[in-house]
Order: sequence, then structure tokens, then C-alpha cells
Amino acid sequence: MKYLKKALLILILVMPFFLFFLPVDYFDSGESICPSKRFFDIECLGCGLTRGVMHLLHFDFIGAWEFNFLSFPIVIIGMLVWLHLLGKVFNKPIFIWMNKFY
Repeated sequence: MKYLKKALLILILVMPFFLFFLPVDYFDSGESICPSKRFFDIECLGCGLTRGVMHLLHFDFIGAWEFNFLSFPIVIIGMLVWLHLLGKVFNKPIFIWMNKFY
């Protein structure tokens, strides 16, 4: 259990930095895998979210807004969850109100 906790800590700490060090346009090319876009040629609310988050992580606010305006609240929520999980790993609760959700 001790090694699992260490592995989880490393994963939690490294993932945002791994995404930051990828090029900003890493996910920009290629076909969409969204079923709504593929079958009906209609963009859903999630279309462009990954690309928008990547642009936002690289401080390209205009590019993030153009891909998906929902990337802004998603990044804020993701940062809160990241901090909460980090606190759980160290047994120091940061956001006690989040304990209700998981």
C-alpha cells in the first residue's frame, strides 16, 4: 500500500507538468473522435475541450477560447481537484467540502 501511495503521488504531481511540456499544438491535428462530430457533423459541448485546455495551460487564452470556451472553468475545477488529491496523498485535507464527492 505504501508503494501504491507513492506511485499515485508521482502521477498526481507529474501529469500537469507533462501536459505543460508538450507542444501547445500537440492535439491540434488529426480527426475528431467525437461521435457527435463523426456521425452527425454537429459539434457538442466537449468538442475542442482537450485542445482548449492545452492552449490554456500554455497561456494562449485566445486560442483556448476559440477551441472551447468551457476550457476555462474546466481548468479551474481541474486545479481544485488536483490540489485536493495532493492533500489527500499527504493526509492534509485542503478542501474539506470536497470530501463529500469522493
